[in-house]
Amino acid sequence: MSAKTASELRDHVRGDVIVPDDAEFEEARKVHNGMIDKRPAMIVRATNAGDAMMTVNFARDNNMILSVRGGGHSGPGFGTNDGGVVLDLSGMRGVRVDPGSQTVRAEGGTTWGDFNAATHAFGLATTGGVISTTGIAGLTLGGGIGYLSRGHGLSLDNLISADIVTADGKCLVVNENENADLFWAIRGGGGNFGVCTSLEYKLQPVDNVYWGPMFFEIEETENILKFYREYIKTAPREMGCFPAFQIAPPLPFIPEDRHGDMFVAIVACWSGDPSEGEKQFKAFHDVAEVKAEHVGPVPYPAINGAFDGLFPTGIRQYWKGNFVKELTDDAIAAHVQHGPNAPTVSSTMHLYPINGACQDVASDATAFGHRDANFAMVVLAASDDPADDAPHTKWVRDYSEAVAPYSEPGGYINFMDEDDSGRVKDNYGGNYDRLVQIKRQYDPDNLFRINQNIAP
Repeated sequence: MSAKTASELRDHVRGDVIVPDDAEFEEARKVHNGMIDKRPAMIVRATNAGDAMMTVNFARDNNMILSVRGGGHSGPGFGTNDGGVVLDLSGMRGVRVDPGSQTVRAEGGTTWGDFNAATHAFGLATTGGVISTTGIAGLTLGGGIGYLSRGHGLSLDNLISADIVTADGKCLVVNENENADLFWAIRGGGGNFGVCTSLEYKLQPVDNVYWGPMFFEIEETENILKFYREYIKTAPREMGCFPAFQIAPPLPFIPEDRHGDMFVAIVACWSGDPSEGEKQFKAFHDVAEVKAEHVGPVPYPAINGAFDGLFPTGIRQYWKGNFVKELTDDAIAAHVQHGPNAPTVSSTMHLYPINGACQDVASDATAFGHRDANFAMVVLAASDDPADDAPHTKWVRDYSEAVAPYSEPGGYINFMDEDDSGRVKDNYGGNYDRLVQIKRQYDPDNLFRINQNIAP
């Protein structure tokens, strides 16, 4: 296709092509991070893989920047740009479950909320994230860390196949047998290689789980982190849990006179028999007095949306992340110093475990290059007030710098912000050179560069 204008592109796609003069443009250009304020030349709301193919061709032939948006949760705002083309997959959210084979195929704009609602009806699930509005594609291509990671691996470890539109406008099926090099690369290489218009996953029998947050006095931080360090080494794989810093929101299970106080928390999910949940949670109650908690058996989809209220669309956010092999005493001291200063109820540090099943996979079996890490840390500041941007960004950076000497050079690409481009090679780990070779094969001109970019 040699289209030159938006009007010509409209003749080739089924979905809407939105330009700045259109009434819906202001709403259509928004992404989840309210700090991102960009104005693309056009937004294509794809309805099928054909629309994606035509849009990729249009951007390439007209030498325009191309961003791909699924759930729109990219912290740096990679789902948009200034003056280019946005391929918006948010209208492609079909999910088809095959209970016989325990697999599911979902379109590229599907969110984890969509996904979990569909699979839960069959008593099935796979590893997803912790916010329901996150897109499955972006999370999976970067790794996919969630409550089920220790038992069932990363989201990308559960990916069976994908349909991907490459820079030449072709739609390829990728799996272990077809285009296997590209299938290897997308499992950890992010959005560098094309547009995933559908993804197929294997599912596990996960229905109801025993889940909830437990709040401890902030003075217990060192005690909690040292306990967690040892506990998670040998915890049953059905246990997914992480420590966090949390200003108490005004929720009924928290005493009213403690609303607004800072706590250290453990958020835990037992995905085995829910009737064993109370027994499995006893270790958390034994380590220190729980000052407030909201735990019990719940449907798995409910836990994926539990924090949505703290992280709504439009909230202003800034991120940093590191992989961690060992949670040393010095690292814990840095957490004790910086974590309690989290500035808002939506600001936090989470330390996710990625041992267990995540480490059953060889480091070179997929592009995810950090199988020897035991934790993935994220520091996040979020607020509705633009005046908070500078001090909140400083808190994140100071915190990240303080724990960096006790962390790996690389971090989880889904936790990177726009100013982390200097860490790209470290973030992709030991598989970076092979990723570059595959990038040269499938995207030699770097059309897909609005991401944690692997330059060809």
